[in-house]
Amino acid sequence: MPKTLSRWLPLALVTLAALGLRVRDLGARPMHADEANQAVKAGELLETGRYAFDPRDHHGPLLYYAALPVAWLRGQRSLPELDEVTVRLVPALAGTLSVLLLGLLASPLGRWPSLAAAAFLAASPPAAYYSRYFIQETLLAAAALAAFACGQAWWRTGRRAWAVAAGAALGLMQASKESAPLFALAGLAAFLAARPRRDPRAGGSLAGDGLAGAAAALGVAALFYSSFGANPSGLRDLVGAYGEISGRLRAGNTGHEKPWWYFLELFTWRRAGGITFEQAGFAALAAGGLLVALGEGAPLLRWAAAYSVAVLVALSATPYKTPWHAVDLVPGFALLAAGAVGALSRSRGGPWLAAAAALAVLAMLAFQTKRVTGAYAADPRNPYAYVHSSPDVLKFRGLAEAALRRSPGGVVRVVSEEYWPLPWYFRGLARVGYWSEPPASCDGALVIASAGLADAVRARLHGAYGEAYLGLRPGFVCVVFTPRP
Repeated sequence: MPKTLSRWLPLALVTLAALGLRVRDLGARPMHADEANQAVKAGELLETGRYAFDPRDHHGPLLYYAALPVAWLRGQRSLPELDEVTVRLVPALAGTLSVLLLGLLASPLGRWPSLAAAAFLAASPPAAYYSRYFIQETLLAAAALAAFACGQAWWRTGRRAWAVAAGAALGLMQASKESAPLFALAGLAAFLAARPRRDPRAGGSLAGDGLAGAAAALGVAALFYSSFGANPSGLRDLVGAYGEISGRLRAGNTGHEKPWWYFLELFTWRRAGGITFEQAGFAALAAGGLLVALGEGAPLLRWAAAYSVAVLVALSATPYKTPWHAVDLVPGFALLAAGAVGALSRSRGGPWLAAAAALAVLAMLAFQTKRVTGAYAADPRNPYAYVHSSPDVLKFRGLAEAALRRSPGGVVRVVSEEYWPLPWYFRGLARVGYWSEPPASCDGALVIASAGLADAVRARLHGAYGEAYLGLRPGFVCVVFTPRP
């Protein structure tokens, strides 16, 4: 086998396996409310070509723009034509790219440890789960890995092109989500702590290359937040978004407050409703890699240790926590676990012991990933299915279509304090309205009311209606009123 092929084929196979895990049955899981909200915005951009950054209720614009080429390639040109597979392909492809990028970033650890790092990321339950979720986190993680890999190449070669590429990736990080500066600063602090030596033969100018990279970062971020020049005020709104974020964190009543050990529990052992979700083997390898880094570890391993600790401390210290933030921890942990594998290969047991440990951990990760992305993908016991939509949401569309056929002039009324992801499932239906409070007359071809407003809606209905109950998400039930013939 040619040397080049033998070097790159294993990483290519791991990347293909990652792609398979991320695209299998993409449309099966019900849409989460956050996914649905963002999919509708992507559909509006697809239809109208217009987008304006909202600093209050949405993250960066990259997710929506990235959905456009996928939709075009699949022959979709409007919101009604858009489907779950199209929008979820965006994070699935980004998550697959992350595996390849981590394998390249980890190359200084050696051929097999770098492959192990990529494989750990490929099989990681949170990384795989949220690579199938139409939210920004996986795109942010992929852009961060691209920035780190390009920065590493620039440090090694001194070529300005790599500095510009790293800057562009930083711009994509910012265009993904406003939390990007946290990871960029953590990466820079970890670089200073690791103190990697530079080849004296590397050329370039630190000041000149730094300015070129900064210009690329600012330019890319400005393009997306200004909607490619169509909405210059988006740049001002980006600055305002940090005020919104700090205000919410100071208020401390977001509903997403968690204890400081939340992420440690996600990466070790969690039992809910008689089902255990764990990554204890992976966590043990990552802890071993941390010990190696604290000893005589390679510069990259020291960087991964400093970066992982910095990000973990920052995320743990903030009361606001959601499980998709775990995606940002996986690459650093995977590098540390790969460092432990490399150390085992140099121990008395040699490569066989390292291979056995890596394969055992990969088997445990793959088993957990199959569960969280398969049978328990929308189960409230799944720690990654966070405030997830009930499978009942798949029934609403059929009920609405049948009701509108029976009543050609009627409307579907949704009267509820919260109603997402229903606008996604009702996309393309012309006569659907939403009320947060019961209107004076609640009659309609179909009336969907939250349990809390059902009595008030019932009092404003004329005629006979049948009643049924469907869940929107765990703990949130809707009453469905259907006119009787």
